[in-house]
Amino acid sequence: MSLVSQYRAHSEEREKLGIPPLPLTAEQTRSLIELLMQDQVQEQEYLLELFNEHISPGVDDAAFEKAAFLDSIIKGESVCAVITPLEAVGILGTMLGGYNVKPLTDALSHDDENICRAAADVLKKILLVYDSFDVVVELSSSNAYAKEVLQSWADAEWFTSRPLLPEKMTLTVFKVPGETNTDDLSPASEAFTRSDIPLHARCMLGSKMDDPIGTITRLKAKGHPLAYVGDVVGTGSSRKSGINSVQWHLGEDIPAVPNKRTAGVVIGGIV
Repeated sequence: MSLVSQYRAHSEEREKLGIPPLPLTAEQTRSLIELLMQDQVQEQEYLLELFNEHISPGVDDAAFEKAAFLDSIIKGESVCAVITPLEAVGILGTMLGGYNVKPLTDALSHDDENICRAAADVLKKILLVYDSFDVVVELSSSNAYAKEVLQSWADAEWFTSRPLLPEKMTLTVFKVPGETNTDDLSPASEAFTRSDIPLHARCMLGSKMDDPIGTITRLKAKGHPLAYVGDVVGTGSSRKSGINSVQWHLGEDIPAVPNKRTAGVVIGGIV
């Protein structure tokens, strides 16, 4: 079965559960890259969506394959009919940090100033650079783009450029009575699914309420974001996975970061 038919079948199975497909594995990413490297790319729009939106960023094995491929396009080692070197820089900029950082710091010294400028612009928004910080510092003595990135980091433009919180928010209350803690949000009995956030979030509050997921679905139908409102909201041993579950139901999708969400509102009488 080809990657496309395999992933579509997987997506259909997950859709029955009301959740998105799993991110691509490293092996699937390599297969996807082979398809993108063809002279005549079939189903171009779908393949680019998979490449841009369905590969986990950071230091995931699939992210390594993605970053290495984009790096080879920028350096002219690979020619892709559907991703230009400038577009490759932009895609690297969506990968948060990790394997994308070295290709971006290398791009600061590219022969094409458009590539240098694009790399500088996306690096300004990336903090997870690790040892590459020292590389940028050293490069800044002779490279104007690296110096610009360094100054931007010092000025915290990665933060100040973010949208302001709205002055007014209209929310629908998802009321959770009594005392709850993160173990209720992420039950230990389902710990084996915690790495699959959308699947694990289906069991949130299952032991505390009748049909919590159905309640959330009905409340969302009112058309406003939900606010988790609890009498007492405490912590247990599963803080991170508990937050993941809440954000999955209440938060917003993150571009180019599959199966994770951000934002969301929690209101507790006692926290």
